[in-house]
Amino acid sequence: MTEIKDKKKIFLLMVPTAFFWAGAFSAGKIAVGEFSLFTLTFLRFLIALVIVFPMMVRYEPKRWKISLRDLPIFILTGFLGIFTYHVLFFMALTKTTAINSSLIGATNPMATTIIAAFFLKEKIGVKRAGAILLAFTGVLLTASRGHIETFMTLSFNVGDIMMLCAVIAFAGYSVISKKIMERYSPIIILTYSFLTAVVMLIPLMLMESPASALVGVSPKAWGSVLYMGVFASAIGYLLQQFSIKAYGASKTMLFVNLVPVFSIIISVAILGETINFITVLSAAIIITGVYLSSRLSR
Repeated sequence: MTEIKDKKKIFLLMVPTAFFWAGAFSAGKIAVGEFSLFTLTFLRFLIALVIVFPMMVRYEPKRWKISLRDLPIFILTGFLGIFTYHVLFFMALTKTTAINSSLIGATNPMATTIIAAFFLKEKIGVKRAGAILLAFTGVLLTASRGHIETFMTLSFNVGDIMMLCAVIAFAGYSVISKKIMERYSPIIILTYSFLTAVVMLIPLMLMESPASALVGVSPKAWGSVLYMGVFASAIGYLLQQFSIKAYGASKTMLFVNLVPVFSIIISVAILGETINFITVLSAAIIITGVYLSSRLSR
């Protein structure tokens, strides 16, 4: 009976989280059409920071002040996981579809596993390696649109390549975060990563002359930024951290498989993007690979 209740609770935490993250692909696609790159990234995480910082102070009243010796680590997590990932994420959305971005983004656990194997010496195993290879086969199918000549000429979509680079950057953030979780809780790591990224973005955002650039931005685009800052960044990440703390990372990460499913539905409904057999096949291969790898990691 207790196990059933636990399953219901994790569903209540992670299904909305997956939906919020999935919506970020469509929201981002709308926002990149009206906002400049660094201003958009800055606004998203300034909004998120305003929400998570007070929560960090409340839930970690004695631990939220970090040691100066750990500042370089938080600068690195902010640079990789927030600054680099999301700048590349928004750049990718100007070149490719929200559906493609979400499918490639779904392989994040795979990239994290590979980087952890190199830098943390974590063992993968033959079966899990096969699951990872399966997932990345789906990525290649997504990026090539099912055309064999793409592999012959290496003429992959630039946006898809940018999104893959974004995934690698976030995987680096995940691995570094693991190394400091012994000293800091996930909400502290997340909040200071947001903070360092926002500080990094200030000079770049000012170079874009945001005061003039923001004139004439539509309510729809502003709503997209607000959605990404509140739901996809602040609430989504916090729900994920609560789930990891209560039920463990393995069970929590299984729900990441819902993100591309929700993203396809949202992208078709809101953006009018189209899907075909290759899209469905790619999604099935990627989700299967990620799911098997997550199960085997347990």
